Amino acid sequence: MAGVSVAAEWQLLYNRYYRKPELYQMEWKQVDLTRNKIACAPFAGPIAAIRDDAKIVHLYAESALRKLRIFTSSGRLTAEAVWRNPGGRLVGMSWTDDLTLACITQDGTVYSYSVHAKLLGTFSLGRECFDNSVVDCLFWGNGVVCITEAFEMLAVPDFKAPRAVKLADCGLEELPHCMAVIEPQYAKSGGVEVLLGIGDHVLLVDEGGIQTLAAGIGPLQKMVLSRKGEFVASFTHDGRLLVMSSDFSKEFIDYTCESALPPDQLAWCGSDAVLLYWEDILLMVGPHDEPVRYIYDEPIILIPECDGVRILSNTTMEFLHRVPDSTVSIFGIGSISPPALLYDALEHFDRRSAKAAENLKLICSSLPEAVESCIDAAGYEFDISLQRTLLRAASYGQAFSSHFRRDSVRELCQMLRVLNAVRDVNIGIPLSLQQYKLLTPSVLINRLINAHKHLLALRLSEYLGLSQEVVIMHWTCTKISASAMIPDATLLQSLLDKLKICKGISYAAVAAHADKSGRRKLASMLVEHEPRSSKQIPLLLSIGEEHSALVKATESGDTDLVYLVMFHIWKKTRPLARDLFIKYARCYKHEFLKDFFLSTGQLQEVAYLLWKESWELAKEPRAKGSSFGPRIKLIEKASNLFAESREHMFESKAAEEHAKLLRIQRELEITTKQAIFLDSSVSDTIRTCIVLGNHRAANKVRAEFKVSDKRWYWLKCFALATIQDWDALEKFSREKRPPIGYRPFVEACVDAGEKAEALKYIPKLSDPSERAEAYAKIGMAKEAADAASQSKDSELLARLRESFSQNARGSSIFDTLRDRLSFQALS
Repeated sequence: MAGVSVAAEWQLLYNRYYRKPELYQMEWKQVDLTRNKIACAPFAGPIAAIRDDAKIVHLYAESALRKLRIFTSSGRLTAEAVWRNPGGRLVGMSWTDDLTLACITQDGTVYSYSVHAKLLGTFSLGRECFDNSVVDCLFWGNGVVCITEAFEMLAVPDFKAPRAVKLADCGLEELPHCMAVIEPQYAKSGGVEVLLGIGDHVLLVDEGGIQTLAAGIGPLQKMVLSRKGEFVASFTHDGRLLVMSSDFSKEFIDYTCESALPPDQLAWCGSDAVLLYWEDILLMVGPHDEPVRYIYDEPIILIPECDGVRILSNTTMEFLHRVPDSTVSIFGIGSISPPALLYDALEHFDRRSAKAAENLKLICSSLPEAVESCIDAAGYEFDISLQRTLLRAASYGQAFSSHFRRDSVRELCQMLRVLNAVRDVNIGIPLSLQQYKLLTPSVLINRLINAHKHLLALRLSEYLGLSQEVVIMHWTCTKISASAMIPDATLLQSLLDKLKICKGISYAAVAAHADKSGRRKLASMLVEHEPRSSKQIPLLLSIGEEHSALVKATESGDTDLVYLVMFHIWKKTRPLARDLFIKYARCYKHEFLKDFFLSTGQLQEVAYLLWKESWELAKEPRAKGSSFGPRIKLIEKASNLFAESREHMFESKAAEEHAKLLRIQRELEITTKQAIFLDSSVSDTIRTCIVLGNHRAANKVRAEFKVSDKRWYWLKCFALATIQDWDALEKFSREKRPPIGYRPFVEACVDAGEKAEALKYIPKLSDPSERAEAYAKIGMAKEAADAASQSKDSELLARLRESFSQNARGSSIFDTLRDRLSFQALS
């Protein structure tokens, strides 16, 4: 059996086990949580601390000047800055989703800091906060809600676009007992919604108005919403913990605590339990039975995560979370489940005991599930040796079974290597597997980059197959900013050694940063290594290297770049000549340019100008009727000029066909007496002819421009459906087997809302998947299910079932079919 030592510290809450492993012994020294305001970022992010100016504290040997300090989750100091900001007392601070620290002072000023304690910017919440000080605030993700001394409430829905929104006036005469925010993404109104504990009821406040909820429930002393805003946990004046739906219509937990004093902190642990913290006790309450108690002899801070709660104290960082079912099945005391026997078999195998074979024989039929449980349990472990042992057990079981996904061990090993690397005390990002999946690898890489952990970010990017360019670019820009005393030549060589790691990286972007940092000589040296002229030359111009830019543009052979340089030089050195040239060109339009191009032999440029003139004539009012002839002549002249060069034969042919199409369209407008053809495409011309019933003209256009059979069938099919000529459409489908198949006929009928017509063509679809989707579009669940069963495509079944989600009978048909296919697969 698996050893019981792993389960020794588990706590049972109803029928679920919880554990609280220690992640770190905090590296900070003399940090007392009771003396500081603390802000902890979710997803194992950094910790911000600043001395609480609302408390009288003993300074010991420290300076009277307050410092904003940034730590990793392991307590390692990464940055600090003296707090000199005006605005009164610091009311609150919190990390946003992109790890920007938002700090709010009494006068409503919001100061934004980076993870390196650098001030990024400030903005004000408005005159209301300046005149009436902010007394309380509540943060969420990327926003905040504030309440002033005048009991006015303001919200900033998104710090990325800082704009204060005033919420509805609640008519308050005193501060609410408690407050909770329903984030916009989970709110029914789509905006910020705030729950206020007022008197014996709760108010729901948003920008548009207020609503009274749960009359008689209060007074509520504490209130906190679950992560997705589904449930609200609250502590009442008589010492009860209530867990209800967010609209207070359903009650799930009503537990009477031993103390009527409100807890210092109230937090959710995942979505199954609620934590209440008083000065020396942490109480975990679940839906049933007695709660779990944890005793603390030092202050703690609860940091909710998606799968548990991190617990920060003066000396440790712990992670309280539910024990996964796979871990319980292996390490549960007295467990004889297949995963436990497989883990036990590995221990016997390591001791070269024959008992290993006996265990494997007992779980022969359940070996794939046992292997999957060992793999799953390994992902939730923070202990590396236990991870390794569980994965060895899974690999041991794999050797005797083949009915599972072989890549699962490799994929988990990859994720665990990444997690173990960032969990290291020197990095201090103790992510769990679930947090890592929710955060995504690319965001984790960006967080490492912003924390200046470039080497680790580079190695992880390479290991995960992600682009290394982002890491290298950030490192080079950071290196330039931090190397003011290093000579340009020395720094250049250091940068080039790293930049060559990524092929195709933009040297011009690095050079631009060097220029912004005041290293113009370094910028010019870097831009020499940029292989793309289109990026190199504009940057050379921006840093004043006009001569080099002109040489590079000439060597590139790109006339646009040459003109760019010439006009830049002209603009810089000859402003009067430039202004005269612009005025002259405006007066004479294209004639000057045409003469210039003709004199230099650039006939194709003249042709382009003529073609452009023809389009400008088209913009004139059509009622005049005088622009058609000149347009044709201009296009034909452009075609002849294009034909002078072999490299522009395509343009010559295109101009010739354009002129031909215009003639045909002009004839059609005369014969039909409808000015609807000119300047439409070949396809639109054919479609319009069919809609008007002029099939002879449509066939003529088809022949003139060699329209393919597939394109012809598409156009005619949808054109006939547009005019709802269903007899003609059916006759057309029978002329021969359509080269585009019958699916377009079905779609044309469905788009026109004619389900009965679509039924004529659906049975002709050869692909069962197409047939199933077609039946689903017209709401025929049974027929769709019959067709889908022939394809045996589980993804198709899921997609079709989703389309019938509002139809109970349709959904049941697909559920039955899915169960039948699953049973067949197992048998």
